[in-house]
Amino acid sequence: MLSSDQTLYHYSLLTLYFITPLTFISLFFIQTPYGKHHRAGWGPTISPPLAWFLMESPTLWLTLLLFPFGLHRSNPKALILISPFLLHYTNRTCLYPLRLLKTTAAGKNSGFPVIIAMIAFGFNLLNAYLQAGWVSHYKDYDGDGWFWWRFGLGLGVFLVGMRVNIWADKMLVGLKRQGGGYKVPRGGLFELVSCPNYFGEIVEWLGWALMTGSWAGFGFFLFTCANLVPRARGNHEWYMEKFGEDYPKERKAVIPFVY
Repeated sequence: MLSSDQTLYHYSLLTLYFITPLTFISLFFIQTPYGKHHRAGWGPTISPPLAWFLMESPTLWLTLLLFPFGLHRSNPKALILISPFLLHYTNRTCLYPLRLLKTTAAGKNSGFPVIIAMIAFGFNLLNAYLQAGWVSHYKDYDGDGWFWWRFGLGLGVFLVGMRVNIWADKMLVGLKRQGGGYKVPRGGLFELVSCPNYFGEIVEWLGWALMTGSWAGFGFFLFTCANLVPRARGNHEWYMEKFGEDYPKERKAVIPFVY
């Protein structure tokens, strides 16, 4: 990365903080039309596995493209720090679509609107640029005496969240494979919240914010909350409307015992 990139990075970071409250407010009124909220009127669609692969892919290829140009490209701390980010998106970009592919082949998945995939693709371009840029170029590793303490704490939080996220995703995909329409998820954190997959992802990016100790990492955590909390609310209301008295009243939407 060149020094002239600093202005672009600065305004990109401001963009992240600008779109976060807009996303939070808009998603409380408009449910993104995929999955159980799929509905007509949002233009052409593609298969969900392909959509997830394409829209999440910048987090891998752009990160790997930018990293070698960073000031800290050979710094072991930078290489270690970027690893959890790449680990999450290897799962989300490559492994998760493969799990979805089995349900799609069986005709159990509705289409994914192209316009939504394009918006997500654009966000992932922005976010990959910010996170990779901070880790590989802008972070001051020599002056960070708390790096390993913060990294260890953040990594622990990140891995707990990732475990929850992957487990919950597998549970939901498994229910789809059974056929017979939507069912009430049972077991584990599903007894506490309707969307433990979203709770796990929120916890992951909280861990990432701790690890990086950066405005970029914290901004991504806030955006994750702005994106997933309203959707969890919508999912929770959808479950209660669909299953009525059969749906556990004590469950929260996304944060155990809180919301």
